[in-house]
Order: sequence, then C-alpha cells, then structure tokens
Amino acid sequence: MGNDLNQNSGDGLVVGLDAGGTRTRAMCASVVDGRLLGEGAGGPGNALTVPEPQLTDHLTEAIAAAVPESARGRVVAVAGGFAGATGASPADPGYVRARTALTAALGRLGVPPGPVGICSDIEAAFASAPGTPSDGLALVAGTGAVAMRITGRRATTTVDGDGWLLGDDGSGFWIGRSAVRAALRMADGRGPGTALAILVGRALGVPEEALPTGGSSYDGKGGGTSDGSSYDGKGGGTSGWAPARREDYRRHLLPAVMADPPIRLARLAPLVVEAAGEKDAVAAGILAEAADQLTDTVRALEPRPGEPLVATGGLLGPDGPLTAPLATRLHALGLTLDWVTDGCRGAVALARLAHSGGDR
Repeated sequence: MGNDLNQNSGDGLVVGLDAGGTRTRAMCASVVDGRLLGEGAGGPGNALTVPEPQLTDHLTEAIAAAVPESARGRVVAVAGGFAGATGASPADPGYVRARTALTAALGRLGVPPGPVGICSDIEAAFASAPGTPSDGLALVAGTGAVAMRITGRRATTTVDGDGWLLGDDGSGFWIGRSAVRAALRMADGRGPGTALAILVGRALGVPEEALPTGGSSYDGKGGGTSDGSSYDGKGGGTSGWAPARREDYRRHLLPAVMADPPIRLARLAPLVVEAAGEKDAVAAGILAEAADQLTDTVRALEPRPGEPLVATGGLLGPDGPLTAPLATRLHALGLTLDWVTDGCRGAVALARLAHSGGDR
C-alpha cells in the first residue's frame, strides 16, 4: 500500500495496528491531527495462534509498508489491537506475546523507543467509533461472535466468543453449520425441504445425481424441478428425491464436511443469505435465529438505553445480512448500531492519546 509521508513536514507520527486472525493492517498518521499518511498490510496477527517469530515478521511487513524508512525516526507512539490479546492484564499470555513481537518488529525497523500500547482487536475497534468513546458496548459478528462491555477503554465483561465448539452463537460459523444441518435433516427425512440442500451439496462437491434436483436446473427461485418433483424451495418436502439418492447425498456430504477444520463451515454462510433472498423459509429462519442469538448476547451485557454500541464484522456491515434485523431487535433495547471496518483507526487514536498523556 502507498503512503504520503515523503510529501509532508517533519511532524511526529503515530502507528496503529489491527492484527487479526487473517491479516495485519497498519496505519501511519500525523500525531497532530490524526490525518492518515500511510497504510500497510502483513500476514495473520493473532497473538495466541501465530508463532512469535512469524508474528514479528508479519508486524514488520505491515509497519514497513505503512512507514517508509526515511520517516521511521519520526514515530512517537504505537498502539496495536491484537486478536488473542487483551490490555486488561500485563500477565495475559496474548498481551505478553504481542508486546514482545511488536517491540522486536519496531527495533528491526529502527523505530525509536516510545509509548507502545497493546489491547485486544475488539477494544481497538470500539475506539474506532467517532469521538473515540471510552465506555460502552462492542459487538463482533463475522466468522465468530462476541460482545464486550468497555469501561475506560478496557474490556471488563465478555459474553460469548467461546469458539466454534462451545459458542460463537449467531456467527458466520454458526450460520454455515446450520445450513449443513438443515441439508442433512432434509436428506434423512427429519426436516423440511430447503434450497440449502442443493446449494450446500454443490459447494461441497456432492455429485449432481445425488442432489434433490436429480441433476435438474433448479435455480433457487421456487420454480420447481425438472425431474417432476414437488420441491419448491419453500420448505415443501422431498418427494422426487428418492431415498437411495438421499443416502448417496449423505455419504458424500459428511466426509466433505469432516475433511476441513470445523471453522471452515463459515464459508457456507453466504449460501444461506442467497437462499433467504429467494424466499427459502428454512434459510430465512436461520438468519432470523442468528439475529436473535446476537441480540441475546448483547442483552447479557445489561445495556443501558442510548449507550454506544460499536459493531464490526462482515455480518453487520453496510451490506451485512444481519444488519437490518439486528438493528430492529436492538432498537427495542434503546440501542443503535455504529459500525466500523476494523480497529486500525481506533489504534491510531489510542496511540495519539498515549503520546499526549491522555487515557490510553
């Protein structure tokens, strides 16, 4: 990514980092007014799952791209929001690994010693909201799902975020798993008909002859099937999907699911959105339940009407499938969603506060 640092004066600079499970982003900004001057990206930055040497490399890559060598001596403060870390305790294992790796990366790049702040990626995302709020609620709904109460810019209460095995209710993983469950329930006769059986089957490589359409050109729009079955994509049963074909479907689907890490089921969430958009009742029900789950997660934080609620994650963005239904449910609690892309700008704001002697 590019930067504009070489065309600016010698004012001090701050660096903000958003180090997530997929990639690390870095922003360089003016300490005076927070104006963005450079950006960079590197590999995954989860402080608990990425080995420390690789974490150092990824941080180095992102910062080097955001701040050219000629400007690194002007950096006066750095703050990073890390998946797998929290600023609540300096003894937290993720905190220790994140600080060690970030300190090593800065030393490798020749950035002078200065304030270095470590927090969770969720705390940084909360700080990305307009005005850099210090207190309120944060909600993440992407591959996983978690909500936190933030007090004094620190997470003080956490609800869910318990991972694919124990929680992450309403997340992309939860939605993807629900799609596979619905497909299997249709196949074994326990559940209603749903276009998800076709969409999930195709996504996971089930042969066309085993699908509910029997190789038909069903398009998910409630238009019936070319093999004469009565399945209409609206929960209308499985006549025309012969028992032998259903058994064949299961034999192919289950090994395909088990071959990948469970979290990979999150990639099937867009299929639920697609089917719901074509009036598939089962898919629409899954999305409605996901919105209910996230509402329950926020409600567990005992929100006060009108307090800030900062949200991030692909399910809740401007085009997110759960944005509208969740906003409606939260309105009843007196809350309004304020969505941010990630924690980079929040980390920049926290670095500026650290340099000025403000609270973090």
